[in-house]
Amino acid sequence: MKPSFSAPATGHDLLPAPRQEKVWDIVVRLFHWSLVACVAANLLLLEEGDPPHRWAGYIAVALVALRIIWGFVGSYHARFASFFPTPSRLKAHLAALQGGKHRPSVGHNPAGAVMMLALLALIIGLGASGYLMGTDRFWGEDWLKDIHEALATLLQLAVLLHVAAALWMSRVERVNLVHAMISGIKKWR
Repeated sequence: MKPSFSAPATGHDLLPAPRQEKVWDIVVRLFHWSLVACVAANLLLLEEGDPPHRWAGYIAVALVALRIIWGFVGSYHARFASFFPTPSRLKAHLAALQGGKHRPSVGHNPAGAVMMLALLALIIGLGASGYLMGTDRFWGEDWLKDIHEALATLLQLAVLLHVAAALWMSRVERVNLVHAMISGIKKWR
């Protein structure tokens, strides 16, 4: 509520009110943070090959399957159609960033969409290779273990890049993306 008296104008009075928009629904947010927990547990806490490691992997793959379904039937910003990173969208986004003419995205920007799809693919690959390592046909196969470990390393690098990009884009777009993934609401400053 504004005070009833006239206060002297400041620079802040001339700025537009912060814009906010509901972006991430509860399914997207629960998916994201549950997947973070599974991946962090498997990469940092759980012993490779032990049942808790395998179950965290299975849960991660189940979460990815749910997210893929939600990408077709969920809320607008959860749907792949709203952010699918076509080559032309990605090229325009990167050119705008490079030229300093980037406009904030309400949902995923094209580069963020590429990262999201890459993370989902890596988790599916890890789940499939991990499962196959426990089958009679592939038990003890070094090549499969090497693939699983290479995918785990790529996932670690992708997660680091994802976190760094989210922090950088928070600064570029003047929005706290971490808070948005917790609250579901993006607030632009």
